[in-house]
Amino acid sequence: MDEIARRPLGRTGLLVSEICLGTSPLASMPELYGYAVDDARAEATIEAALASPVNFIDTSNNYGGGSAETRIGHVLRRHGGLPDGVVLATKVDADRETRDFSGDRVKRSAEESLSRLGLDRIQLMYLHDPEFYLTFDEAMAPGGPVAALRDLRDAGVVEHIGLAAGDVPLMRQLVATDEFDVVLNHNRFTLVDRSAEPLIDDAVRRGVAFVNAAPYGGGILSKGPGARSTYGYRDADGVVLERVRLMQAACERHGVPLAAAALQLSLREPRVTSTVVGVSSPERIAETVALARLSLPVELWDELADLTPPAEHWLT
Repeated sequence: MDEIARRPLGRTGLLVSEICLGTSPLASMPELYGYAVDDARAEATIEAALASPVNFIDTSNNYGGGSAETRIGHVLRRHGGLPDGVVLATKVDADRETRDFSGDRVKRSAEESLSRLGLDRIQLMYLHDPEFYLTFDEAMAPGGPVAALRDLRDAGVVEHIGLAAGDVPLMRQLVATDEFDVVLNHNRFTLVDRSAEPLIDDAVRRGVAFVNAAPYGGGILSKGPGARSTYGYRDADGVVLERVRLMQAACERHGVPLAAAALQLSLREPRVTSTVVGVSSPERIAETVALARLSLPVELWDELADLTPPAEHWLT
């Protein structure tokens, strides 16, 4: 596979590939993705990731109840730990049964993740999806989740702290505290949604790396509206569906896949450090790198820009 660009991860001192491999599909959640992934396929995918030009891998405590981390850990143990040059990020998560997202829960979540991964420290750990469990004041309270992440960093367990979520207003509040080195947002900087723009500007102004997740919006921007009618975990409205249909037709006229345009919209944005793409097989990694390297005509970008839905149809 061809080499892909590496970029500074904000102020962390780390260099990461412009593509980040997401491991949520490797947790085998058929209720979300419509297919299962067994241990052998998941571990083969992780092995392929470590052998690829992509050096940035993303996972989470709660992906499949920890199964994604467990599978990654099995591979890392065979390699004697995390290979040099590979950057691994995971996320602290609330207890989904009790909804506990206290400082103590954050520390337990980190312990669980490191145990599964077989590591005693990790380069990047995100606070994950706080909007479903916390207000801004609760997140920032003394002894709360952000304070717990600081404690983990001060103890040398975590090198850098990140924020991974969807809710742009809450994320802007949290980024303004200057507690976070990296911010990851999903589904809100794509061909059909630009609602992350103010958050991206905030991050860049503060020297915080912006990581863009879900450039395909859950599949509709890779497979088209004929195969997927949801966007960002919810039913897409009629305007979005029609605009995606027109975008797909425009790409077909130029002889390129819609997926290439969806991925490259993010890759060509200089404010985006890395773009997270979920992978479920070794072949998917090679396909993603190929889509990133495909040459797209300049005039196609103008057509796609004209088809961007109005702001009232973006996620909130």
